[in-house]
Amino acid sequence: MHLAAILETELPWPDEAAAQSSAEKLAAALLPSPNALIELHGPLGAGKTTFTRLLLRALGVQGRIKSPSYAVMESYELPSGGVASHFDFYRFGDPREWEDAGFRDVFAAPGLKVCEWPEKAAGQLPPPDLQLFIELLPDDSRRVRAVGVPRLVEALS
Repeated sequence: MHLAAILETELPWPDEAAAQSSAEKLAAALLPSPNALIELHGPLGAGKTTFTRLLLRALGVQGRIKSPSYAVMESYELPSGGVASHFDFYRFGDPREWEDAGFRDVFAAPGLKVCEWPEKAAGQLPPPDLQLFIELLPDDSRRVRAVGVPRLVEALS
């Protein structure tokens, strides 16, 4: 992310339909060949994996979309061509595990990378194109702060 080109906006997600709408808008901005790093921040149960599933569906991924909690990474072929990789770094105890897992090549290649718990790989990831900070509110709705490159943040607005 280039410091001169960062936008920020706040999105209300009163329900899953609102999250789905955001996922569909983001997918439209990413197509035809998604190539971005998206970081998802938020506590357990905030909806990071749900949002990733909604985004992958909006990009045309068919079949089962698994949580990468144990595998750390799940990859999906996109119908438009290219690959989307979903990462969950929750179980990392040390950011160097990212390097040990061999992810440098994955991140160097084109494609969509969606990362849950990116802070667990601190200092290893390239600069993100979009960060979503998902806050779980007492009424089970979400408030999302989107920070990133203008074309992606504007797509969510």
